[in-house]
Amino acid sequence: MLNFNIRGENIEVTPAIREYVETKIEKIDRYFNEELNSTANVNLKVYNDKQTKVEVTIPMKNLTLRAEERHTDMYAAIDLIVDKLERQIRKHKTKVNRKFREREGVGTYFATTEAASTEPEVSEEEYSIVRTKTFDLKPMDQEEAILQMDMLGHNFFIFTDAESNGTNIVYKRKDGKYGLIETN
Repeated sequence: MLNFNIRGENIEVTPAIREYVETKIEKIDRYFNEELNSTANVNLKVYNDKQTKVEVTIPMKNLTLRAEERHTDMYAAIDLIVDKLERQIRKHKTKVNRKFREREGVGTYFATTEAASTEPEVSEEEYSIVRTKTFDLKPMDQEEAILQMDMLGHNFFIFTDAESNGTNIVYKRKDGKYGLIETN
């Protein structure tokens, strides 16, 4: 069962919007054998130019589904989000089930309902590492890491935090601001 955490920014989440979001996103339940027990975090934002942005994150045990969509019509954005989530599930399902088949036919993790199996097969793309780099992580603070990242022209930078001695990552977000990932 999916639980929902729906938040609105510059918009009131009406019962009609809540029902539409829940009805649409619950459709992904058909892709799973066992009951889906997770919380779907849904953020609805409305900007000054009347654009809406819908973000959905569904953390699960072995997979985190995440999609976002901007559109002038919020309901259309929700529909597009569901399509994106379904594509992610099908792609992951193909890879996981292939690995299970390679292990001598162990049962599948995902449901093979008629609705799910009639979907077109997602093309399998191979991931190959084309370059490997090795470097020492220099102790620095977050600001210096951002400067290094910008100087190199990268969109992320890994460094050792001078205070905590932990390995951290700074990255450039789509909105032009910066994010920080801290490791334990």
